[in-house]
Amino acid sequence: MNAGTFDDAGVYRLDDERALVQTVDFFTPIVDDPRSYGRIAIANALSDVYAMGGRPINALNILCFPMAELGHEVLHEILAGGCEKYTEAKCVLLGGHSVTDAELKFGAAVTGLVHPKKIWTNAAAREGDVLVLSKRVGTGILTTALKARKFPESDAAAVVASMEQLNAGGVAAAEGIEVHAATDITGFALAGHGAGMAQASGVTLAIRTSKVPVFPEAEKLAARGQKTRGDVSNRAFLGPRYRTAPGVRKTLEDVMFDPQTSGGLLYSVKPGDVDRLLAALRKNGFEHAAAIGEVKGKSERFVEFLE
Repeated sequence: MNAGTFDDAGVYRLDDERALVQTVDFFTPIVDDPRSYGRIAIANALSDVYAMGGRPINALNILCFPMAELGHEVLHEILAGGCEKYTEAKCVLLGGHSVTDAELKFGAAVTGLVHPKKIWTNAAAREGDVLVLSKRVGTGILTTALKARKFPESDAAAVVASMEQLNAGGVAAAEGIEVHAATDITGFALAGHGAGMAQASGVTLAIRTSKVPVFPEAEKLAARGQKTRGDVSNRAFLGPRYRTAPGVRKTLEDVMFDPQTSGGLLYSVKPGDVDRLLAALRKNGFEHAAAIGEVKGKSERFVEFLE
């Protein structure tokens, strides 16, 4: 793989039929329930393999844990939640490494397989392609509000379910479709990961914000200041390389820069494949999948946010 494209994972070719996909990811809790945290952390770690069009085959857990403060029961729940996702993904947990730490962190190093001729990268989006997004965005805003007790836990089930959902169904949905480019939407937000695709491909992404699937309440909470530190860093990262049309609501722009955890896949495909991809995604449980824009020729900006 070309390291300059900042693809989601590294790929090491074994032979004409097999290539290894390798990635690592871990983070601090974003929900209170330890089993749910375990599920989300492993779904997120597996996601980069799926974003390359691959299939995870084995993994090694990474755990930093304050045993004296949290105890064995919490530890068991986190690891059990992660194992649920490994089982669902048919990915074998080989072991891992843990250390005592004041701050809890959990994730995994994951190895997958992909055919060398079927690798998805973020570097081949073509002018005229349509952009399809499989999951709603706004999880960072909502989980930040949840921690601050500004968003009711009773309303958070859909957000948690989205973060726990594997992107395996997103790979299966694209079977038989020529995916020109793909990436998953995580910490750099739709804006940052979209910009990465644009830069690597030598194009500009025109994202129609009114078409982007967004969690209810995300804009309202953003207006109240319930945003993450990642919002600021994501804007600084792009600097002048994005433009927001005058008619786009400021709160909706905020969602475009909201860091996601275990977010959906962003695909760049031919217009003729859009309906088939959307139908397959919805059949596979991605009910909010939507066509959110198009790929334009290269300009001075990587991303344009339109109404």
